[in-house]
Amino acid sequence: MAARTLLLKLHQREIIRLPERRCQPPRRGPARTPDLFDSLVPPPIESELEALLPLEIQPVGPRHPDYHLFQRYLVRYHYLSYGGPVGQNLGYLVRSRSAQPLGCVLFGAAAWQCAPRDQWIGWSAAQRVQGLPFIANNSRFLVLPWVRVKCLASHVLAQIANRIAADWQGRYGHPLHLLETFVQQDRFKGTCYQAANWIHVGRTTGRTRQDRHNRVNAPFKDIYLYPLTAHARRNLCP
Repeated sequence: MAARTLLLKLHQREIIRLPERRCQPPRRGPARTPDLFDSLVPPPIESELEALLPLEIQPVGPRHPDYHLFQRYLVRYHYLSYGGPVGQNLGYLVRSRSAQPLGCVLFGAAAWQCAPRDQWIGWSAAQRVQGLPFIANNSRFLVLPWVRVKCLASHVLAQIANRIAADWQGRYGHPLHLLETFVQQDRFKGTCYQAANWIHVGRTTGRTRQDRHNRVNAPFKDIYLYPLTAHARRNLCP
């Protein structure tokens, strides 16, 4: 996708000339057609966490029968919505022991550059290029709005941290050493990540990767990391 975007920019600037498009690209992302059941809000789930345990945390992908449900929840209820997967990714649909849907969690590709993370790891630019595939970014975390259960979010994070390395290995054939996430400061406090022992390493500068003029044009976000192994930094800096 990055190479395709670069080619399109070069074409727009008349540096190269691409041939005429022979067919329209397939539509990416979940269908947004309204569903009859979208207007129905389930009854509130308000209980102690123990009443919902053990949780069913199901990995889902495009071929999984519940993938459309995973997509619909993120599109409708997550403040960033969801446009479909790009690159290596792994989603989880979270249910109670009685199969009640509770939330969705999505991991994908790590940020290309992140100064506080890179300083915490201590790697060089060359090591970063080699090591990024071994980091996954928690890009979406949704507890459904009618679910109000104390400590649920941190419990979900802990359960996924215990299994994601094996799930990722099974899907993509290589391990993970580190998880990262970016928590928007004006919306969230990051309490569930702190309770799940994620490490706060700094915050973003408010600049995007498209910025060329050192301007703040994006919300500030707190940066949290979670090492999946005792020697995560050593594994990322061979």
